[in-house]
Amino acid sequence: MSDQHPIPADPIAAAQAANRMIANGQGGTMIPSLGLEYLEVGPERIVARIPVERNTQPYGLLHGGATAALCETVASFGTAFVAGLDKIVTGVELNVNHIRAVRAGFVTATGVPLHVGRTTAVWDMRVHDDEGRLVAASRLTLVIREPNPG
Repeated sequence: MSDQHPIPADPIAAAQAANRMIANGQGGTMIPSLGLEYLEVGPERIVARIPVERNTQPYGLLHGGATAALCETVASFGTAFVAGLDKIVTGVELNVNHIRAVRAGFVTATGVPLHVGRTTAVWDMRVHDDEGRLVAASRLTLVIREPNPG
């Protein structure tokens, strides 16, 4: 483990550590409700997925809000991973273009940082279904703040 990141450098091991963080400390957040699972975690790319089941709208299609939450979580965690897990990272503008409807299986988001600076970050996410078809394209702008003392 590096001094900057309390999770391993290997993307698969880092994803496993991030999943343990969800299981151990995110119980009151939306993340477990989504069924989010990290597949890869690294400074160059974050990959996570959610099941379509339990994340649908009344027509049985993947809910756009679930897709948005997946994308925002990927970029937020990715920014915290790169900037430091002690930082407060908050999304300020999210754009999601929903391209294809999905009724079953999983959707997987791959996020890559376009910019991670001292106070802002911008991430690009692509969401695919189990057949590798593009489901959504997203971009998130975030602010990075120091934790409040005390």
